[in-house]
Amino acid sequence: MTKVGFIGLGEQGQPMAVNLATANGFDLMVYDLRKEPVDELAALGARKAGSPREVGAHGDIIEVIVVDDAQVEAVVLGDDGVMAGARPGSIIAIHSTIRPATIRKIAAACALKGVGVIDAPVSGGARGAHTRTMSYMAGGDPALVDRCRPIFVTSGLSIFHLGPLGAGMVAKLAHQVIICLNVLAAGEGMMLAKKANLDLTTMQEVVRAGGASSRIADNWVKHKPSANAGMLWRKDLMLALECAEDLGLNLQGASAAQQLIEKVLVND
Repeated sequence: MTKVGFIGLGEQGQPMAVNLATANGFDLMVYDLRKEPVDELAALGARKAGSPREVGAHGDIIEVIVVDDAQVEAVVLGDDGVMAGARPGSIIAIHSTIRPATIRKIAAACALKGVGVIDAPVSGGARGAHTRTMSYMAGGDPALVDRCRPIFVTSGLSIFHLGPLGAGMVAKLAHQVIICLNVLAAGEGMMLAKKANLDLTTMQEVVRAGGASSRIADNWVKHKPSANAGMLWRKDLMLALECAEDLGLNLQGASAAQQLIEKVLVND
């Protein structure tokens, strides 16, 4: 039985952990700063951890899905972090959307103790986790990615290996640029239709039947992204713009979306 640790029981992490807890073949230990989601997972048979260190000591594979670079570094490399308890030969899979450079920094520190790291950001959101249709974008040693696949398939339909460490994160940032520009386009188009007193359900059907069709626009009326999603996307776009600058690119559309996406979601 594979021993799995899971850190971060938020909007996406909680249903991902539930999928593991209800699957066969995994000895799951979970950790979160909040008591409620930990208790919910414990009711499904997961072990409770008192710290990331305890998760590290338990897991053959440890999944991490927290908010940002600082949280990932603290959870993995902090005094009471995963690496304080991790065993040589274990793997840390980072699902958070963070800088590729941060992934490489963490991996270098973990390698000193014989612990492998892969970046494996996800798309699909909470709905994708609940329906087990998430997409994983992995970077790092292919052998490490393959060891993680039986875990990833409990929540995902698609698992892509993009290349060396950090490649999965670059793919996720490129993915977020495309999503956010779609959100900005759909939001402003629907804002125009609403201001002119058009019925938005009919307008959605018009978009679906025409050349502006997209998964975002086609589901705008019932599944418009939340302002909280906009806040996270603004952070992701900041990282994407940093990555683009490092590569000598000027992503003007992404820059506009980074400034406007939250306003569009609030005001459409």
